[in-house]
Amino acid sequence: MTANDTIRDQFVTGLKDAHALEHQALALMDRQLDHLAHYAEVENRMREHRGETERQIDRLEQILKSLDESHSSFKDATMALGGNLAAMGHMFAADEIIKNSFANFAFENYEAASYKALIQMAKEGGFQSAVPLLEDTLREELAMAAFLDEMLPMVVTKYLNLKAADETASH
Repeated sequence: MTANDTIRDQFVTGLKDAHALEHQALALMDRQLDHLAHYAEVENRMREHRGETERQIDRLEQILKSLDESHSSFKDATMALGGNLAAMGHMFAADEIIKNSFANFAFENYEAASYKALIQMAKEGGFQSAVPLLEDTLREELAMAAFLDEMLPMVVTKYLNLKAADETASH
């Protein structure tokens, strides 16, 4: 196996993993969206990011197709199930919104790191047509991570105020 074959194999594996990761993101968001009644700012941005995520999946499929490859349905289903289970784990927490805020911030940064790695693999492997598509997705992931970072103080304050007023604060 040549160095180019190794890079291509790793790049394709990374693309399939990212595709599955985006399906996990959809599952996480879908579980959380109905639990944001008191946090409209987060809900609105999450709905927007859900649309971005669907477009990110399309971009990944476009890149895979250009390489005569396809996503892994098994990985997609497994990761979506994992996303559902993770979101359900927080649903019963008294501070669900706070736990979800932490998890979402970590998840967005994980996605950003994976896209940074994919961009480097694309450059190293000569898959230049993939770079702008991956960079678009990276910008979206970084923007969502920045939003979550900026919103955390507001979420915590709103949670504490609702809790002090003996109102539903968890979501």
